[in-house]
Amino acid sequence: MKYVNAQQVLPEKLIVEIQKYVQGETLYIPKMENDYQKWGTISGSRQRLDSRNTAIRNAFASGIRIEQLAQEYHLSDETIKKIVYSHKK
Repeated sequence: MKYVNAQQVLPEKLIVEIQKYVQGETLYIPKMENDYQKWGTISGSRQRLDSRNTAIRNAFASGIRIEQLAQEYHLSDETIKKIVYSHKK
């Protein structure tokens, strides 16, 4: 998270209004919802995990046991169960 001095980016009138609520503190202003991107979207990690999870679900549906999948993907049995029994398809 990058620190920005409010005096450099906000009009004086707005700063005075904000000072009615908080002064001399670090204030986090979240992005607007439509500007927010889910974790891993930019790096591609989300897509890789989604592809891996789809492969795990398909393998399970074709009869591969949870223990085998856990060993193959280096995940715990519980993690494999969460993936294969989740409703996300």
